[in-house]
Order: sequence, then structure tokens, then C-alpha cells
Amino acid sequence: MLTKSSSITINELTDRVVLTLDRPASRNAITAEMIAELHDVCSLIEADPRPLLIHGAGDHFAGGADIGQLRDRRRDDALAGINRTLFDRIAALPLPTVAAVNGYALGGGAELAYACDIRIATPTARFGNPEPGLGILAAAGATYRLPDLVGGSVARQILLGARILTADDAHRHGLVAEVVAADDLLPAAHALLDRIAASSPLALRMTKSALASQSRQIVSEDIIQAVLFETSDKQDRMTAFLERKK
Repeated sequence: MLTKSSSITINELTDRVVLTLDRPASRNAITAEMIAELHDVCSLIEADPRPLLIHGAGDHFAGGADIGQLRDRRRDDALAGINRTLFDRIAALPLPTVAAVNGYALGGGAELAYACDIRIATPTARFGNPEPGLGILAAAGATYRLPDLVGGSVARQILLGARILTADDAHRHGLVAEVVAADDLLPAAHALLDRIAASSPLALRMTKSALASQSRQIVSEDIIQAVLFETSDKQDRMTAFLERKK
């Protein structure tokens, strides 16, 4: 069954759900509306567990959060952990999740990809977390997922040194399982899901539970973000970013 909302398209199959981030004119920037719609997808999968494939329409996976909306968020928004709560929920889905990444996966878009169990990329894929350049913290999972995925040193290069990983970098450091041509991205992702679907669903669920990291202190990140959201530096940097785009 194929359904489309304001920012995503969902294709429900018997053995998987395919989710398309569908705002290509905005590089699939993550908005509050998209967050709400993605929570609905999580509810769907939690009620009827199936593997999930996430990809972006057009040339990019997700270029980050919508800066216009993010600039207006304040302390209470940060304390609510809006994006983190969603991405933690995606990470906790009962069956495996796959991100098929082309083009930009930056900021919140990168954190969405990190929340998936396995990533496949095209040569154009770029992963990074430029949040400090906008006066904020990558507070939706990057600080506790990225070190597990690529190691502490590379995670610091990305989160503190503004390093952008190319597809080859991401493959070399284990962030992505394979790099394929753009035309082969979705076929490769579905081939992976075919292998997943052939396994025992209960065994997969138990394996995900066994792999789950120890619970982490995430409240502190929400508090840090709340402080940053109230600074004039954050407002000035995001305003400058938006003015450069005009």
C-alpha cells in the first residue's frame, strides 16, 4: 500500500516498509511536520513489525534540519529532545532498519542515518555534523552513536573538527556496508532486506536486543542544547546561514 503525506511517502509491503523522505526541493530537510509523520511510521511498524528501508527522494538523503524552524526553537524545545526522541525510537524498532544514502546526510539527516542498523551509500554520499558551526550541539544521537560506529577518534573529527566523510571514508571506517552506483542503491538495499527477511523475525528481534548498547545519559545533552538554543550566537549564526541561502 502506497501512501503520501506532506513530507514522506510510505510503501507498505508484506515483509518490509519503504520510507521515502520526500522534500527533494529542500534536500529533504527535516521539519517538525516530518518528525510527526515519522513517529506515525514508527507506530505502524511497532504495531506490525517489519524491516524498514529509509531513503531520500532526489539527489540527497537529508541535508539536515530545517534551519528556519531550528532557529526558532528555544530552551523548552531542546529539553523535549524533539529529534533525539524520534531517532531513538527508530533505533529501537524491533526489526532491522536500513538507510540507503545518496548525496547529503548532514546534521539531523546524518543522525537519522546513524540511528539505522545498516547503511548503504552511493559515491555522492557525504556524512557530517556541522551543528557547532550553527552554534548548537549534534544532540539527536551523534555523540553516543557515532563513536560506536566509527570509533572515538573519527567521531571527534566529525563532531569537533567539522570533518565531512565521503562515501569511501564512510566505507573504510565501517559507517556504511557498501558503496554502489546510484542506479544500484535501492536494488542493493532491497537485496539486503531480502536476506534479512529470510531470517527468523524472533531471532532478529533478540539479536537487536543483544546488540543494544547500555542505556546512556541523554538528559545532559538536552540541557546543553537548551543553553545553546538561548544564545545570541546561535541566532546570529543561523540567521547568517539563512541569508547566505537567499
